[in-house]
Amino acid sequence: MTVFKTSESPYKVNNTASNMCGFTLMNNQVGAIIAEVMAGKENVTVTPLPSMIRVDAKGRTDLVYAEVDEAAGEEEGWFNAAEFEESMSTHYGRMIHEDDRTIMFANPEDAAEYLDFDLKVIR
Repeated sequence: MTVFKTSESPYKVNNTASNMCGFTLMNNQVGAIIAEVMAGKENVTVTPLPSMIRVDAKGRTDLVYAEVDEAAGEEEGWFNAAEFEESMSTHYGRMIHEDDRTIMFANPEDAAEYLDFDLKVIR
């Protein structure tokens, strides 16, 4: 008879705020270009995986469309929110699309000014 030794799971529940936000991308040509641009940002960690690319940021990060255009060698205006949404499979944190960028916030209250949300009402 074989006896299996059980060990404690490395996965734990932790309900404390992480101050993180991010998204996953398809691991294709456009996803690789977005990841390359995001990897150059100070507070961002990019993790390539076999079928996706994970992008995690502390606090806030901006995906500036003109930076992706430049990295892709495309004319300005090629990359936009629709192109980003097509390449992205999921996200966490508050996402705000502006005309020239997508902003990710770890803390939803930090996005209040972009959403015309009055924080005084809830405090």
